[in-house]
Amino acid sequence: MQPPSSLVTSPDVQAQRPTVHLSLSRVGVTGVEKVIRISRDGHEELYWARLECFVDLGPSQKGAHMSRFEETVNDAISEVILGTSAFRAEELAQRIAEQVRDRQDARRAEVTIAARYPEHKPAPVSGIQTQELYTLFGTAVATTAGTRRLIGVAAQGMTACPCAQELVAGAARARLGDDGFDDDQIERILEHVPVATHNQRGLGTLHVGCPEDCDVDVDAATLLSIVEDSMSSEIYELMKRSDEAAVVEKAHRRPRFVEDCVREMISGVAQRLPDLDPSAFVSARQENLETIHQHNVVAERFGLVSELRREIASGAHAEHHTSMQDWLAG
Repeated sequence: MQPPSSLVTSPDVQAQRPTVHLSLSRVGVTGVEKVIRISRDGHEELYWARLECFVDLGPSQKGAHMSRFEETVNDAISEVILGTSAFRAEELAQRIAEQVRDRQDARRAEVTIAARYPEHKPAPVSGIQTQELYTLFGTAVATTAGTRRLIGVAAQGMTACPCAQELVAGAARARLGDDGFDDDQIERILEHVPVATHNQRGLGTLHVGCPEDCDVDVDAATLLSIVEDSMSSEIYELMKRSDEAAVVEKAHRRPRFVEDCVREMISGVAQRLPDLDPSAFVSARQENLETIHQHNVVAERFGLVSELRREIASGAHAEHHTSMQDWLAG
């Protein structure tokens, strides 16, 4: 008599030996989407999050247990729902990475979270409340040596091109001179009247990585402030006319290249996070969506805090820029 089908045990195919005995660098799942409920200041907020989970795979194991990724993600999310004052993506990533590593019996697990969340802030002149959406990143890599974490943010802003502004200012000086204004008068006019230039909507991204024994609290709000302040001006979804005038004038009085934005981000981290360990990691990226070209422009800088501090202090070109993958690999 055959036992009922519910009592028949299926073979663990994933645990079998593969045909080719070769380890794999990363195996996992991508595109996992979750809505996370966070209790904050007495009310719940919703964060839409996309997750990726990976482990390394040894040469003697045919495959990873894919269902365990989903189970671990659900368990970890359930743990952070109640009584949480602030959502920290890197802490959730760490929790998932360490559990995934244990459940998959892996040497290394890597988890990345990208969460969209709202912040309310007043427009610069009218004070009208506007809702802005930001992206919060959290990455964790769990190994036998411990867990490394990355916290990151992405924000949009506005940049004004310095090169085109100088060209327009030069033409204005010539016309004013031809019209009888002297040099002192021309400079006073240009000081009081912002000079036109072409603008871009900028996409700034900043990551800070904490080594295994890091005890410095890196707040996402601080990183957002650094990113937005690196551009010519912040932008707002809802503005009155007075706000529009203030944003445009601010941007034109602080013209910045895409390269300037990245350097300002790195400088902002150095100034506002002075207690970061020299072995911590920083990555800054700026992409500007051009308005007078069909292409976009990008600038990046990444490296250890020690590398960045040394170069800022000396002005000498650093021979080595530690990449994010190098740093995560330890």
